[in-house]
Amino acid sequence: MRKTVFTGTGVAIVTPMYPDGSINYEKFGELIEEQIANKTDAIVVVGTTGEASTMTDEEHVEMIRYCVEKVAKRVPVVAGTGSNDTGYAVELTKEAERVGADATLQVTPYYNKTSQRGLVAHFNTIADAVNIPTILYNVPSRTGTAITLDTYVELSKNEKISAVKEASGNLSLAAEIAAHTDFDIYSGNDDQLLPFLSLGGKGVISVSSNIIPRQKHDMVELYMQGKTKEALELQLKYLDLENALFCDVNPIPVKEAMNLLGKNVGECRLPLIRMEEAKIEKLRKELVKAGLLK
Repeated sequence: MRKTVFTGTGVAIVTPMYPDGSINYEKFGELIEEQIANKTDAIVVVGTTGEASTMTDEEHVEMIRYCVEKVAKRVPVVAGTGSNDTGYAVELTKEAERVGADATLQVTPYYNKTSQRGLVAHFNTIADAVNIPTILYNVPSRTGTAITLDTYVELSKNEKISAVKEASGNLSLAAEIAAHTDFDIYSGNDDQLLPFLSLGGKGVISVSSNIIPRQKHDMVELYMQGKTKEALELQLKYLDLENALFCDVNPIPVKEAMNLLGKNVGECRLPLIRMEEAKIEKLRKELVKAGLLK
């Protein structure tokens, strides 16, 4: 039987850095505690927003281990362990299971890409290598590879694959997934949370939850309680801010926003660099408008 990993908001948590680019674990622990205190429903560690692509293997596994230990079963921990190398993804996923992750997030292979048949083989191989649930991650704007409906249907035969993070921006595809599979569906885009919930979605894997964790949790909770008008009002209140968080390559803007709010998470590792002043000012204005900054 397919296992639901979480319902609500999973924060795609940033990785705080010191000025020399090393990981600031003390600050990371503070961010985790802040998220849990504000009712975030899951921690999604070392994903795109967590800059996993610039981490060594040792850093990657240590981030998962540290997160699992700090969370201490209060909420699920979802570890990003995807790769364009199936064998490497299997080994990293096994390590995530070993250190206690509750589920893993598997992005579509990038650069070398593959066919739809290749995607089926890739995801099934990873899912079958462990005993924790797999969440598929469809983000063709990042990877150049999209999961089609037929592929989702084929992958739904594997009960170790529990859910989908849909970040294609295609609401029609999300509706088709809901109609033709029994996967749990999470919005991979903050601005599409309410539409996904209306299609039976379980919630969102959120970038903006790094700065508005309670509000993102409340959007889902209100909707699930039948208070759809209040949920929509909350979604629309923060829409401009959430759009501003993508005025540059993620996670550059969200880290900048967190620094503006005094969270001191540092900058991104190269090749990602700080935004231009004009974009920073735009972000600052949206934080003020949202009531988060004076």
